Amino acid sequence: MGRVGIVTHPAYLEHDMGHSHPESPERLRAILARLESTGTMAKLIRIPPREAEEEWITRVHEPAYVRRLEDRAPSTGYASLDLDTSLSPGSLPAAHLAAGGAMAAVDAIMANQVDQVFCAVRPPGHHAEANRAMGFCLYNNVAIAARYIQERYGLQRVLIVDWDVHHGNGTQHAFEDDPSVLFFSTHQYPHYPGSGAETERGRGDGEGTTINVPLYGGQGTDEYREIFLNVLVPAAGAFQPQFVLISAGFDAHRDDPLASMAITDEGYGELTRIVGSIAHTYCQGRIVACLEGGYDLRALAASVEQHILALMDA
Repeated sequence: MGRVGIVTHPAYLEHDMGHSHPESPERLRAILARLESTGTMAKLIRIPPREAEEEWITRVHEPAYVRRLEDRAPSTGYASLDLDTSLSPGSLPAAHLAAGGAMAAVDAIMANQVDQVFCAVRPPGHHAEANRAMGFCLYNNVAIAARYIQERYGLQRVLIVDWDVHHGNGTQHAFEDDPSVLFFSTHQYPHYPGSGAETERGRGDGEGTTINVPLYGGQGTDEYREIFLNVLVPAAGAFQPQFVLISAGFDAHRDDPLASMAITDEGYGELTRIVGSIAHTYCQGRIVACLEGGYDLRALAASVEQHILALMDA
């Protein structure tokens, strides 16, 4: 059984965008309750997050954007950033701990304390652009972790697998001209945010290290399995990653209210095992997965557990 860590913190529950917002604290509460009730949490190694230092946040985000968030952060109530994304008093502390949680997960793996880590963090990150919050996201946790891996530990090739049902536009844009990061995304298309066409393959030196697999609705575990085996596995073989990051959204689930895909709880375990095989083949099993979407509470919690159990078996 692999040594699997978990990053979480009570501050992640303090990010609140309103009682009717789908990206609510209840998502994290449901995950943690499921892991506790089934005994899975007791098998995980707790990794405390830290606040991400600005020097790492600004490897991905513009300093002026960081200042704007600080200026907009409210002491009470909410501050709207776009139609989908807002700040509450607890949002920025949570965002710093979310990005720092991904970095702490990397540290734990590189120190050989654990083999893989699931980051049960909020707010999510993969829509956040260099100069813009969007799609429930403030800081791009996975993108920041990728730069941290490269610059703190000197690993040159990072694979990012994004299986959230929404395209990770912020992550793609962060690395689209960079051949040292292979970005692979499956997503419903055309769907929010509208990017992620198959023709988006990167640019300049990074052409070919962006791989988008747009899907048009109704695809489930069998179709995803074939895509991962026939597209991701050979691409990873050519790239030979030294670290694997997962933007782990669980909103391609058949019960999710914000999309129309059909993966099952167990399907997320299958996808995890494929990615785990890649990690074991090329990079000593090193995987950090960060929570992104997933909005049916039962499906989210069950899928996260299947994901973690598969990491344990990897």
